[in-house]
Amino acid sequence: MFRRREPVPFAFIAEADKYRSNVTPPPRERATAGQIAGRTLIGLTVVAGLVGSLLFGMPAMSADQSPGHTQQSEASDGR
Repeated sequence: MFRRREPVPFAFIAEADKYRSNVTPPPRERATAGQIAGRTLIGLTVVAGLVGSLLFGMPAMSADQSPGHTQQSEASDGR
């Protein structure tokens, strides 16, 4: 019922193993101490930003404010 009558258009990908090179790529350079420190600082900054946004955002999202409490300014006090 689902028989293919045409060859797969990208059949050459399946045969790519035959044409692999025997040349190995050069090894990756190791990161310097400055690069590691920079990446660590960037990661800590991102994490601190997320934690800070949670700390400052949680009071705004809390629903424990009583609706009966109303604020009055001094101007509304009768003199």
